[in-house]
Amino acid sequence: MRKSLENLAGRKASGGRRVASRARRKFELDRYPNEAIAGTTITTTRRTRGYNIKTALKAAETVNVLDPSSKKMTKLAIVRVTKNPANKDYERRGVISKGALVETEAGTARVISRPGQDGSVNAILIK
Repeated sequence: MRKSLENLAGRKASGGRRVASRARRKFELDRYPNEAIAGTTITTTRRTRGYNIKTALKAAETVNVLDPSSKKMTKLAIVRVTKNPANKDYERRGVISKGALVETEAGTARVISRPGQDGSVNAILIK
């Protein structure tokens, strides 16, 4: 998935060709999104800009759920993804992204982290 630097399609008004002013930089390259699903936990790491490391989830079986009434954090198993307002296709495929509603043993919880980029699934219990 290569991202274009400039619009090189077509020609100039004078009829001449358009030529890129410079080559593409490494940090300008696009990647496919990492879409975490419910299942046996699988993580992946990749090097980011500045030699930092980003851990991403490919699949997650547990979620850290905060109960707002008792202010306690518990680790619960993910039963299934019930709703994902980000994308109808994500909802159909069971992709966990920020804002998704997941069903746990304690009830429904809304995901507040970004599993595809953070490497963890954190959620708040919804009454």
